[in-house]
Amino acid sequence: MDEPVDIFIIGGGINGCGIARDAAGRNFIVALAEKDDLAQATSSASTKLFHGGLRYLEYYEFRLVREALRERETLLQAMPHISWPLRFVLPHHSGLRPAWLLRLGLFIYDHLGGRKFLPATKTLNLRKAVVGRPLKDEFSKAFEYSDCWVNDARLVVLNARDAAERGAKIMTRTEVMSAKRAGEVWEISLTDRITGESFTVRSRCLVNAGGPWVGSIIEKQLELETTESVRLVRGSHIVTRKLFNHDRAYIFQGKDGRIVFAIPYEDDFTLIGTTDVDHEGDPADARCSPEEALYLCESASEYFTKPIASTDVVWSYSGVRPLYNDNAKSATAATREYVLSLDTNGPVVLNVFGGKITTYRKLAEAALAKLSPHLDRPSEEWTAGVALPGGDFPVDGFDDQVSRLQERFEFISEAHCRRLVRAYGTDAGRLLEGCSGPGDLGMVFGADLTEREVEWLRSQEFAITADDIVWRRSKLGLCMSVADMAALSQWLGENEVSRQRPY
Repeated sequence: MDEPVDIFIIGGGINGCGIARDAAGRNFIVALAEKDDLAQATSSASTKLFHGGLRYLEYYEFRLVREALRERETLLQAMPHISWPLRFVLPHHSGLRPAWLLRLGLFIYDHLGGRKFLPATKTLNLRKAVVGRPLKDEFSKAFEYSDCWVNDARLVVLNARDAAERGAKIMTRTEVMSAKRAGEVWEISLTDRITGESFTVRSRCLVNAGGPWVGSIIEKQLELETTESVRLVRGSHIVTRKLFNHDRAYIFQGKDGRIVFAIPYEDDFTLIGTTDVDHEGDPADARCSPEEALYLCESASEYFTKPIASTDVVWSYSGVRPLYNDNAKSATAATREYVLSLDTNGPVVLNVFGGKITTYRKLAEAALAKLSPHLDRPSEEWTAGVALPGGDFPVDGFDDQVSRLQERFEFISEAHCRRLVRAYGTDAGRLLEGCSGPGDLGMVFGADLTEREVEWLRSQEFAITADDIVWRRSKLGLCMSVADMAALSQWLGENEVSRQRPY
């Protein structure tokens, strides 16, 4: 491509895709390269919450908590299909933080962020409340407060898709080999990891949103010197069969001062996490260690009547958080604030350190505020409350969307309709357009995943492999057999689509 783009972004996680969407919506010419799949690393390995970070109050991170709390409801309005309010139950443990301190923290949490429609904190008698039944008898009192659930990997993909619909070029499985300053632009050398093709893109500005690899990119691809660095902290989670039959989540205090969540997950499971362990080595090699899995089992077993054993774990995952290195004494105490470092020694490069999923949109706005002056064009913030693809319905309108889809496609079960609306929102109807019976859905690979849906994921959501589909665009891998996934992989191989290079 002869003309340079305005902004080139390295990294297809939530920060990279969020910046791409925001920039494309301001009519900047944007390109993004991700060496693997979108959300393949940290951004699909979170605890899957839009939350203020209740425990960060103990570390006096008030600005971060305030920003995150304000964002919850803003984000909910933009994506009611993949995010929804969730009530958390915090049992009082007599040997740990006193009840008055918990209530004070939750009072601040309720009022710090200008909550509008999420319910306030209330006190529960666990002897009477349904949420007390799975817990040990020693826990008699709890506090219930509000945060929000979010499908993290789909959040990334929908930001990328919206960016693409606004003109951005999103290139997955495309690795940045080097980026050099050449006069007034960056010259970025890339390699398509599927075709082996090499090509070059020029850009007026460069954004390094490499997540855990941000430091490595500065050193190797950009060959720049910096005194800034990231602290790599591994957060691991385990998934068990459903541990309780209600729609609330739990937040448990640990004797080590940490907290552990137990959250309803994918209808039939419970998600338990997370750990905070300094990570050594390649972030791509992050795995939930036996020690971390045992820690999570034991932490939850302190509260649940029925102990959780390692044999109860059906799946685990782990991601590396790229926290800004503030030299904190422990991984738990390390700041969750994001830092945007702008290098103006020639064509600018913005290095993104840290961040949390709840504040990705504000991070993108802050990034554009730093970049816009160097692009000789004023731009305005626009993303607050603007729907992501499929999210153009009211926050309380999910059940209505399911009913409408069922009325339109009577041959699809209610459970299947609910899953489709949870994933695609109003786009579920577009995905099924023209179907008049089960035969029009094509091959069924297992767990109601059909050929029609797979084609949508490939054409609209950048999916290429079976793992992209069953572990990131969905979590159907929890319900599919090895044979199911082998059949999906074979079908994908037999029905390859040519990659259209945008440059």
